[in-house]
Amino acid sequence: MSAALMEERRDRRTATLVMACLGVFVSYLPVTTVSVSLPVIQRALDASTADLSWVTTAFVLPVAALILTAGVFGDVHGRKKVFQAGLGFCALGAAVGLSAQSIAQVWVGQALLGVGAAALLPMTLALISHAVPDPRERGKYIGLWTTSMMGSLAVGPLIAGVIVEHAAWRWIYLLPIPLSLVTMVIAGRLLTESRSPVQRTLDWPGQITAALTIVALVYGVIEGGDGSFGDVQVIVALVVAVCSVLAFVVCERRSPSPMLDLTLFRSAAFTGSALVVMISFLGLIGFFFILSLYLGMVQQLSTLEAGLRLVTITALPMILGAGVARLMRYVSPRVLISGGLVITAAALFALMNVGIDTSYGALAWRLALLGLGLGLAFPCITATAVSSVPHHQAGMAAAGNNAFRQLGGALGPAIMGALLTGKAVGTLPDHLAAAGLKDSVGRQILDAADADGLGAVAGLPLGRDTGPALHALSQSFLDGLQLCLLVSAIVMLCGAALAAWLLRPAGTGRPSGTVASGGMQRTRPMVAADPK
Repeated sequence: MSAALMEERRDRRTATLVMACLGVFVSYLPVTTVSVSLPVIQRALDASTADLSWVTTAFVLPVAALILTAGVFGDVHGRKKVFQAGLGFCALGAAVGLSAQSIAQVWVGQALLGVGAAALLPMTLALISHAVPDPRERGKYIGLWTTSMMGSLAVGPLIAGVIVEHAAWRWIYLLPIPLSLVTMVIAGRLLTESRSPVQRTLDWPGQITAALTIVALVYGVIEGGDGSFGDVQVIVALVVAVCSVLAFVVCERRSPSPMLDLTLFRSAAFTGSALVVMISFLGLIGFFFILSLYLGMVQQLSTLEAGLRLVTITALPMILGAGVARLMRYVSPRVLISGGLVITAAALFALMNVGIDTSYGALAWRLALLGLGLGLAFPCITATAVSSVPHHQAGMAAAGNNAFRQLGGALGPAIMGALLTGKAVGTLPDHLAAAGLKDSVGRQILDAADADGLGAVAGLPLGRDTGPALHALSQSFLDGLQLCLLVSAIVMLCGAALAAWLLRPAGTGRPSGTVASGGMQRTRPMVAADPK
């Protein structure tokens, strides 16, 4: 190969990496910018805790529901086109959020941003897989991709904090607009079009049943937590979710061009990474949701102060991203993923004793420990999923892994919001009685909390009873927070156990890199490893 051709190939890979990193940065920017602003949004729009759950879920739900179809669209119609379309949806969704005057309009803006992210996430990884076919070298690029994702999560709270300190909260949606449009123009010049070498067609039955499964499941969890899981609409939603997932399996098994080839799950590495990333994001995004409420409602911090505390979590994964990619050459991903999730669980257990007046210093080391665990685990999960399948299925594997990631992210706020509200409202009467408040005042507070969520209590005209009432509210919130942290920690330990079990190296049972093809089994490297 001539030097000129090698240089051209390196330039093309560099351009692809830059576009992939910008794409994932745009995709994840709304996650923490909006999360850290939830208390401000709640006060400005008189939103309940369930309404806030839908703010987060409105973004994650279309990502989880559409990400597999976006992957197929890219394989069929061109990954560059779908990448640019995703950027267009992100700009449109941010514009809607920027002009929002109601909580429903925020939901719409978040949903459009989610559609854009659904297109961008599988395309960014598919572009890398196409430009870097060698699985050994691809791990380095995926490590940088993960660094960009964590970088977006890191700067998001700071951006939101500065904006909310000096302007209306709606301006948190401004940055994605020019960033998306500029990236779209640059992508038109730098990216080359690519498609799957394997002929594929759109799988509409699979798409419809998958979307119905995810929407019905998340709706049932959120509404069940806000009301009762015995409500008719909740039972119907959960039954629809079960029936839809069974229909999805049938459709995919019969489809000549399935949206998600179920034979991928014969690879223990792909199955393990999908399950681990789903339950890990369930705990992580759920934790971000309740942490932002704790910082805003209990500690009464400004958005910028809360953002600085969230950066303590996300900065370490961003810094560690490239280093972990190199570390995967020498350390098994099974060890890195399991160890990282155990560290994350330890940090969550340590956070269970935080209180109303916990200082930044006392909180910082716990949050930094959490970031360390995430920084070790998450790059390996994605690299394992993509590298455990044949090259022509890398795009589908990336989309499938991201779909499970976003499903966990959609369920996280729903489940944690339900646990938080249920526990806090359940213990609130005892804390009100301990504060010495009259029965009439206590009933007024409980009625407000039941009707409009815990945040509504702060707006009640209670006069001299306001201080004791808010103290009782904070104590009940801490009860709910401790339950959520316990559940999140257990979820992370389950993820660690799954990784240790399913990502076993060859020779200890079923090889973790085994992929079925035409009834035969062949072994692929479990991760991108470089023997040099």
